[in-house]
Amino acid sequence: MIQNSLQALGHSTLNAFSRTGRATLFLLGVLPSLWAALVRLPLLIKQLYNVGVQTLSIILVAGVFVGMVLALQSYIVLVDFGAEESISLMVSLSILRELGPVFTGLLFAGRAGSALTAEIGLMKSTEQLSGMEMMAVDPMKYVMAPRFMAGLISVPLLTIIFMAIAILGGYYVSTEMLGQDGGVFWSQMHAKVDFYEDVMNGIIKSLVFGFVIVWIAVFEGYDCVPTSEGLGQATTRTVVHSSLAVLGLDFILTAIMFAS
Repeated sequence: MIQNSLQALGHSTLNAFSRTGRATLFLLGVLPSLWAALVRLPLLIKQLYNVGVQTLSIILVAGVFVGMVLALQSYIVLVDFGAEESISLMVSLSILRELGPVFTGLLFAGRAGSALTAEIGLMKSTEQLSGMEMMAVDPMKYVMAPRFMAGLISVPLLTIIFMAIAILGGYYVSTEMLGQDGGVFWSQMHAKVDFYEDVMNGIIKSLVFGFVIVWIAVFEGYDCVPTSEGLGQATTRTVVHSSLAVLGLDFILTAIMFAS
């Protein structure tokens, strides 16, 4: 039993290192091809629609409810200390620094990341990628690069939209439901929120999250076993690994950005 356990542990460890190496080599192959996505604008625009525009609806709905719930919960806590006028500060800093990038990354991984993996995995299982290689067409330039670039562009833009909608949701709860003055809400935010320290740091987080999510999603589709079972496992790995990567990177980036 002990020997079998050690063998299973060793196999899992070697498999993890092998996948990490393949993912790194895949990334090194995609990055030089990103310029091709900028040259071929029709391909890029199509992927921007697939991964960005089609994810927008869930971002809008989630942003509104996150902002509303956050404002309500903040009021419940702050009213005991007579600091209910600081709801705007609580809502804005929480959304700009943490919830905006993290929620957008998780939603993007669940919606667009899984779709990218399934699409590329299906192209592999139907031998479309092999057919392109046989016709001397580089899949990295025509398939991987446009999707990679579209994800890099979409995640920061979706994060900004999520932030704005969530803050408006918090404003609605604060003014319409809790009876606070709208001028106080915006003045508190204007006085305490710093553009570079709060807003830009959140956008930088979204860039990092977008890079990692798209990397995982595209690689899992390209590296999956070309069967229905393998495609399902690859899609599941994309969502799980991307979500864990977002949460782990959020802690690391927060520790670096706000260490002082």
